[in-house]
Amino acid sequence: MRADHTSDPASEQDCRQDQPALTIGAVRRQIAARLAAARLDQPALDARILMGHALNLSRDHLLTQADQPVPAEAGLRLEALVVRRLAREPVSRILGRREFWSLDFTLAPETLDPRPDSETVVEAALALTPVDAPLAILDLGTGSGCLLLAVLSERPQAWGLGIDASSGAVAAAAANAAPLGLTDRARFVQRDWTQPDWRSGLVEGIASPRFDVILANPPYIPDGDIPGLEPEVTRFDPLAALAGGTDGLDAYRRLAPQLPDLLTPNGVVVFEVGFGQARQVAALFVAAGLQCLGTRTDLGGIERCVLARSARRSIG
Repeated sequence: MRADHTSDPASEQDCRQDQPALTIGAVRRQIAARLAAARLDQPALDARILMGHALNLSRDHLLTQADQPVPAEAGLRLEALVVRRLAREPVSRILGRREFWSLDFTLAPETLDPRPDSETVVEAALALTPVDAPLAILDLGTGSGCLLLAVLSERPQAWGLGIDASSGAVAAAAANAAPLGLTDRARFVQRDWTQPDWRSGLVEGIASPRFDVILANPPYIPDGDIPGLEPEVTRFDPLAALAGGTDGLDAYRRLAPQLPDLLTPNGVVVFEVGFGQARQVAALFVAAGLQCLGTRTDLGGIERCVLARSARRSIG
């Protein structure tokens, strides 16, 4: 008599259910390998962050619980996150937040994803200003509000105004100020600096407001370079915050002549710039009547921001 090798579907299902779930450590290694195979940067780091988010575990707990099984529901959440990362969505966009200057910022589609290089702007602004001075700060193109809010977090007597052409960015920046306890010292308004009347009514009750510090991370990528950027940038950062015209300097040309009328007599300017743009931006500032104070480099040794001061100096 011929043996019957036909399998029982119910038995197969029972066998699958009896199979132990993979451990946190094993799944983490698998995800890192998948991300590495897709040639993504920092696959191990991305795997750790995505796992921590899906399982609601800290970095330390991921290590101490590495031999624990991944719950089925958490595994499904994790897989959805991994698929998004494999589609080149940045981890910060997947999580909806980014740490900047050791502060937590919520992202929106209308805001840039803050990069560590931009912390150079914050460092330079702090180096140029006294700790306890009652400063008035203007942030041009505020986006998530990260530059302005980072500086305000270190200058307790200062207040600031952030402007952006995007209403979504303005809303995001205002929302970021609340958990940082800076709502009373930070205001965000929608303004488009390409419009001739953008300064009208900028500060209530002051016809021509002036500021002690002006910060900006304007769009500075040459238009022709944008298609060659990483998909994480071109697909998820707003084009308006990237495209700087043919040579990347359109925003600087437009803003530089307006800066003297926006600065107090001892006011300073700290603008982020792209690779190789520092000398040209400094020349624009000087041509506008400002005194150039030099540049600051980021951790990669690239001149990342240009500093200038009002040529009108007060006594004392």
